[in-house]
Amino acid sequence: MENQDVSMIDKRELIDIADEQDRNYWAARLGVSSETLKSAIRAIRNLELIKIKEYLNMTKTNQTASQQI
Repeated sequence: MENQDVSMIDKRELIDIADEQDRNYWAARLGVSSETLKSAIRAIRNLELIKIKEYLNMTKTNQTASQQI
């Protein structure tokens, strides 16, 4: 049972940016446009869903902070 938990942790969700259907699915799920998703992937040079989410959240936080100034 413990080995299954470790293997689930090691499994990473990757976004296939070349597949338009996959790209559109993840863009909709993340609440961004397909172009914003591609820009995020280019900016962080990573296809891992968790890293992309972190980047988008950081970007959203920075935009909100700059609007308040």
